[in-house]
Amino acid sequence: MGIELKEITKTYGQDAAPVLSTVNAEIQDGELFVIVGPSGCGKSTLLRMIAGIIPITSGTLTINDQVMNGVPPKDRNLSMVFQSYALYPFLSVTDNVAFGLKARKMAPAEITRRVQDALAMVSLTDFADRKPRELSGGQRQRVALARAIASDSKICLMDEPLSNLDAQLRVKMRSEIRELQRKLGLTLIYVTHDQTEAMTMADHVMVLNDQHVQQIDTPLDIYNHPANHFVAQFFGTPQINLFAATIAGDEASERITIDDTLHVQLNQPLAAGRYTVGIRPNQMALKPATTGGNANVLNVETLGEQTIIEVTMDSGQEVRIVQAGQVQIKINQRVTVSALGPAFVFDDQQTLIAEQGGVSDDQLVSVG
Repeated sequence: MGIELKEITKTYGQDAAPVLSTVNAEIQDGELFVIVGPSGCGKSTLLRMIAGIIPITSGTLTINDQVMNGVPPKDRNLSMVFQSYALYPFLSVTDNVAFGLKARKMAPAEITRRVQDALAMVSLTDFADRKPRELSGGQRQRVALARAIASDSKICLMDEPLSNLDAQLRVKMRSEIRELQRKLGLTLIYVTHDQTEAMTMADHVMVLNDQHVQQIDTPLDIYNHPANHFVAQFFGTPQINLFAATIAGDEASERITIDDTLHVQLNQPLAAGRYTVGIRPNQMALKPATTGGNANVLNVETLGEQTIIEVTMDSGQEVRIVQAGQVQIKINQRVTVSALGPAFVFDDQQTLIAEQGGVSDDQLVSVG
């Protein structure tokens, strides 16, 4: 089932500022669509409007070409998985999964079949008679997933379902949810504040911030071609390095100055003015400086396969650098920082206006 959001706006009160403003999106049948953004940006509000739990102030929601504004949740043919699991503690796993089916007065044989099939899909058949208190966090989340699967709805909404789990279990559950979504052919709308979940799971991602949609695209296109300043910062770990930069003079130039030691050679000329240049940490490098240098090492995080190094440039700016492997370097050591590209250039409205793509030897970002 395809879902379309047209000019969706949500306000609480006539004179109140909108929680969401003019949200537009098309969610294709059978895709995993992730809504991502910082806390308080309206992600869960948007999900609840799709579910019918919260009324839409203005705009139109269509599901399978039918307008759903005002249609009660029970008539929207969708299921929902919450962050808190929402399990009945006094019911067994089987009864939790069957609860909604019984409320719909489904035939007992059909309920039994659906519950057994759903528990098998999430590997909980052996736990069917246990109570939620006897399960781990991951197993409880699987019960919530089984309940959604048993409903046989073709649309599933998930509101930060993994945020209560530990890091290793989150990685495992991400894979399991993606596999189930493909196997069942679900249209899955998944809300998270974790950009790693968005990058690894989604077919398409909606980035929300400041009441508005910032960008909708595939995860890699959002990473490689961020629409603005916020998206560039939000996607990527560690965060992108953002530098204030200028092009001096009266004529357009392909050379933009960050500070006395750092300049960027662009692929296209830009008019004189002030800009912001973004360079991702894995596109920057450093080497120990026997003399001179342009930065001091502030912090070193060795992660085995890569090393994250924070430095303070002589200009006072803190810069993050990611290098492959295990780098032996000391706190307060003097270093020379350089960058390889690509670089993003944003205007004073924080909108992306230029990209430096793959670079050749004579196009490298230079130091000094």
